[in-house]
Amino acid sequence: MIGLIARILKVLNSETDPRQIAGAVVLAALFGLTPLWTLHNLIVLLLVLVLRVNLSIFIIAWGVFTVLAFALDPLFDALGHAVLTAEPLRSMWAAFYATDLGKLSAFNNSVVMGSLCAGLILAPVLWFATIHLVRNYRTHMLDWVRRRRIYQVISGSRLVTTYQSFRS
Repeated sequence: MIGLIARILKVLNSETDPRQIAGAVVLAALFGLTPLWTLHNLIVLLLVLVLRVNLSIFIIAWGVFTVLAFALDPLFDALGHAVLTAEPLRSMWAAFYATDLGKLSAFNNSVVMGSLCAGLILAPVLWFATIHLVRNYRTHMLDWVRRRRIYQVISGSRLVTTYQSFRS
């Protein structure tokens, strides 16, 4: 737990571009809200590896969004069912499922479709909110956090320094 807090503080207190942090949060939301073994998650993972996003924040946010996804699965199922059974979209889905890509996509699963739609709707909100929060944290909270005893204990603890020496 201390290592996790230290990672978050290290990223927030560093000169990492807020857009890299926001990119990590958005991709983690898409990755964590949807079922793991899907084709679009392979694309998201590829984007994580190709784009310059913060991997520590991605892994932490992925865990948070995965836990959140379990609580929101009934909502995702209802949203996916609504999208899949919408009359104007039926012919499009039928044509898409007739292709090999359609069969691999697992979009016929209402939870996959609903969670992907929710993630795509949430993505721009998360992007701008994360950038705003990181910038406000650095402007208004950074000095206050650095003066706190808990920050000094965490950043100077033997566990954290040992962990960081193995990572280098």
